[in-house]
Amino acid sequence: MRPRRVAPRRLRVAVALLATAAGCGPTSFVITPVPTEQALREQVVLRESPLATRKIALVDVDGVLRNARATSLLGTSGENPVSVFSEKLAAAAADPDVRAVVVRINSPGGTVTASDLMYQELVRFRQHTGKPVIAALLDVAASGGYYLACAADRIYAQPTTVTGSIGVLLLAPEFAGTMQKLGIGMNVIKSGPLKDAGSPFRTMSDEDRAVFERLIAGMHARFLEVVGRSRTGLPPERIRELADGRVYLGPDAQAVGLVDEVGTLPDAIAAAKRAAGLERTPVRVVQYARPLAWRPNIYAEAPPAPGTVNVVNVELPDWLASPAPQLLYLWAPGW
Repeated sequence: MRPRRVAPRRLRVAVALLATAAGCGPTSFVITPVPTEQALREQVVLRESPLATRKIALVDVDGVLRNARATSLLGTSGENPVSVFSEKLAAAAADPDVRAVVVRINSPGGTVTASDLMYQELVRFRQHTGKPVIAALLDVAASGGYYLACAADRIYAQPTTVTGSIGVLLLAPEFAGTMQKLGIGMNVIKSGPLKDAGSPFRTMSDEDRAVFERLIAGMHARFLEVVGRSRTGLPPERIRELADGRVYLGPDAQAVGLVDEVGTLPDAIAAAKRAAGLERTPVRVVQYARPLAWRPNIYAEAPPAPGTVNVVNVELPDWLASPAPQLLYLWAPGW
């Protein structure tokens, strides 16, 4: 006897009945083709009118700033924040309908160089395109996050934003005591006395510390210079007073002159429209994301890359992922 053919409709009903009988309830199976092209795509997250053609680009910056992919116990995940930020700015620069950019920052900062690279990218964007840029600070925009915001024309902070933390942090872990207890030694052959300065395998000497303090002083001076270019109404001596590493709540940051306005993300978008001369013109607010990243509104952020199964995603701090000393524009009170 030839096997009986089951019609597609009957097959779907049979699968649904089996799932219900197994206690799973209504179940849907979606097979989505994954595009091989992973270039950023524009997604509209707010449309003020069906006929709107002018655009405000919303460029999001989230998490720790570093010029490398994030490290977890299961290997690398996510993307390089510096690279993605540059890619998004390039997309906004190439589109003549994008008249202004809102950089949405939710970051405690990161490495000194990554923070500076992203700052320079935003400065170049403003210089080459002439498009106004508004920084919108969310939960945290501290240290390197605030450093980046200083490249914008104006800075908006939420009433609940934590910002500031102007300063530099050096993390240099030391395992010498633990190694001694375990009877483990490290043989180091070096060309000069400071070649292994900051090594986790020996106690930091006074000479080592003096070298790193000079580095910290230079990087702190650069941070103060960046803040001074942004906060032109603050004299240098006042900036130095504010730059003792403390954080400020949004209204306090406005009161001392570190941000321009306290307002919401829609307020920042409205400011971008005014700066672009579009106050009375309906616009589309767009973001840039990889394919399959669903962004239903202006607060959305991209999910993990498709095909990633992340059972235990524990992100390692840089000092644990690498024993090398880390120079950071970072607010990290728990470290």
